[in-house]
Amino acid sequence: MNTRHVLIAGGGYVGMYTAFRLQKALRKELKRGEVTITIVDPRSYMTYQPFLPEAAAGNLEPRHVVVSLRAVLPRVKVITGRVVSIDHANRTARIEPRAGDVYDLGYDELVVALGSVARTLPIPGLAQHGIGFKQVEEAIQLRNHVLDRLDVAESTTSEAVRQRALSFVFVGGGYAGVEALAELEDMARYACRYYENVRPEDMRWVLVEAADRILPEVGEDMGRYTVRALRERGIDVKLGTLLESCVEGKVILSDGSSFESDTIVWTAGVKANPVLAETDLPRDKQGRVRTEPDLRVVGVEHAWAAGDSAAVPDLTGPPGALTSPSAQHAVRQAKVLGDNVARSLRGKLLQDYRHKHVGSVASLGLHKGVAQVYGIKLKGWLAWFMHRTYHVSRMPTFNRKTRIVADWTLRLFFPREIVSLGSLQRPREEFERSALPRQVPPAAPEDREPERLGTGGN
Repeated sequence: MNTRHVLIAGGGYVGMYTAFRLQKALRKELKRGEVTITIVDPRSYMTYQPFLPEAAAGNLEPRHVVVSLRAVLPRVKVITGRVVSIDHANRTARIEPRAGDVYDLGYDELVVALGSVARTLPIPGLAQHGIGFKQVEEAIQLRNHVLDRLDVAESTTSEAVRQRALSFVFVGGGYAGVEALAELEDMARYACRYYENVRPEDMRWVLVEAADRILPEVGEDMGRYTVRALRERGIDVKLGTLLESCVEGKVILSDGSSFESDTIVWTAGVKANPVLAETDLPRDKQGRVRTEPDLRVVGVEHAWAAGDSAAVPDLTGPPGALTSPSAQHAVRQAKVLGDNVARSLRGKLLQDYRHKHVGSVASLGLHKGVAQVYGIKLKGWLAWFMHRTYHVSRMPTFNRKTRIVADWTLRLFFPREIVSLGSLQRPREEFERSALPRQVPPAAPEDREPERLGTGGN
């Protein structure tokens, strides 16, 4: 029996949902052993990125914004590793597993769903001190870090250490940067009520954006409204400004300002996964795989692509237009892609991907948001509610939808959790402190107890 092997490179939203659609559409073929499906990703779960800001702020349990690939794909083989190169001419992909030797894996049909990675720049100090915001572990680490900085500011006697700890810099005025900053500032402002010596006005929150506007997806008017709303909260929004250096945590901006900060979050755009350069598939100038409207790779048989790693024609736009790299398109492309691969294996006609962008929504913290949907502009509570409603409807599996709604419901009756678990990143620290010889650090000169004068004679 000739078994057809479908390899899905990438386990993000597009990869997971394509595999989900395939295992449903091809259940008979899978049961008879006529088709096998393999998905390869460095993580064994899919992260729903639009909910990362709420997870970072503590509105959602981090485990509820990820979906286990093995749990939802019981008929699919899941390989936890990286695709490091693809030789489509010979139908092989080179796999680097989490442990063990690199090996080649053969396939008959290839689905490229590798997504995007953070687009970084060679800014001095960025690689050493910057924090990304694309994965759930980064969201957890950032939440712990922000709360830990409040603890440091409350406990230190050094004003320089205090100011550095309470300075938070976000670079990038797109969805990720604005939503992450707004949610975390909202959380930190709430947390200040539990600190005796830290007030909201003591914190310095800075948003750095190279362009002259933020959130271009929601329109110019809503972008200007967002800038005003953030500035009214005391957030310093710097437009037309670049981060020039952050060596040793000293932030230097192109407008001439400089200050020290322990928190530098980089959300200034994404780029196609660099693994695509190690393939023989056709790519555009941005490094994305070029596809036909039906999501087949241009000029290549038995290869498909969608999501942030693909340049997909936008049939609802002007000639030559491409779909934007957004969750809205990824959700719908994954469904068409899965159905088309199944149709191709059965020799049926394929369906073109066609979706007119209906608008965008963004959260600016609890009960605050902006939106532009079907040309209608919304702000405040209604936009925030629309943001939550839309994204929970897109969250895979009824299990996760229910847990997310339960998290939100419990937040109505109980206060936020403001516990910092920063020690999770250093689980052996306390054990090492016990096992190694104890050393008492000397006090700083200004912290030493003044010498006592005796009352008696020499």
